[in-house]
Amino acid sequence: MLLWGLVSSRFLLNLQSYLKLHQGIDLLLAVGLCLLLLLIIRDSRARPLIQGLIIIVVATFLVKQSGLGLVSRILDKILLVAIIVIATSFQLELRLFLEKLGRGKLFSLLIPSENLSGRTKGFIDQLVEAVKELSQNRTGALIVIETKTPLNNRILLQPGITLNADISKELIQTIFQKTTLLHDGAMVIKNGRIVSAGTILPLSERTAPSQYGTRHRAAMGITEQIDDLLCIVVSEETGSISLAEKGTLNRFLTSTALKEQLEAKLSEGNNDVIENWGWWRKMLQWLEINLYLQFKWLRLKPWSKLPSSEDKKHDC
Repeated sequence: MLLWGLVSSRFLLNLQSYLKLHQGIDLLLAVGLCLLLLLIIRDSRARPLIQGLIIIVVATFLVKQSGLGLVSRILDKILLVAIIVIATSFQLELRLFLEKLGRGKLFSLLIPSENLSGRTKGFIDQLVEAVKELSQNRTGALIVIETKTPLNNRILLQPGITLNADISKELIQTIFQKTTLLHDGAMVIKNGRIVSAGTILPLSERTAPSQYGTRHRAAMGITEQIDDLLCIVVSEETGSISLAEKGTLNRFLTSTALKEQLEAKLSEGNNDVIENWGWWRKMLQWLEINLYLQFKWLRLKPWSKLPSSEDKKHDC
């Protein structure tokens, strides 16, 4: 009886330690999947929604572990609605993801693209078209584009009005019309979205030519303080287009030249990210190729085929 008690207690201790290990592995895998998902959608418009979805999932898990039945059921309904909203709002992105997954190109989703994404090209096209029309109408404009270093509000004289809106030619033109309250300040673009307007920038302390207006001096001032920032200026007097970088103005640009420079500058940051992958990228590509060859070899194995009727007769 004593021996049975010792055996049963040892079994219970082993079972308890196994459950703890199992739960730990389960938790690590769940965290890993969440990080992998965020890495795959790092440049997608769905990233904020997926982050919100992950928060709801974590909250649901914690509530269920606490035994709060009513709150748990409410969160389950909210989670279902959130999944439906994401699935309906991002059908194209979801279809492309499943297509790559089905073709065995999962690891290619983890590697940044060497070219500009379609989203970046789209916002550059909208931005250049708006600047072109503002230039033709001689409507002054000041547009700041964040690349890698975020724009610190402590540098600004006035942060402006938060918009967080998609970029469109019509919206940009509307903001800089003289009848609006935001036309005097700068528009700030971050991650392909208009985050604020009416922002007051610090002026350059360097001596500038007399033909430089307040907008040109503000573009020089903000790019002096943040090296990798870009700033577009449209002169109200002449309609000329300028691009400021590192405190230097490249003036009298055409819309085509502006588009080429924006694509070149924004692709530089993307290439820096690609170079930082280093041997990780090579390892992922090697793993993808070898997994493909392995599964291809498995499909060609003769024992993987179903036996035919002739084979059955031969066996008999």
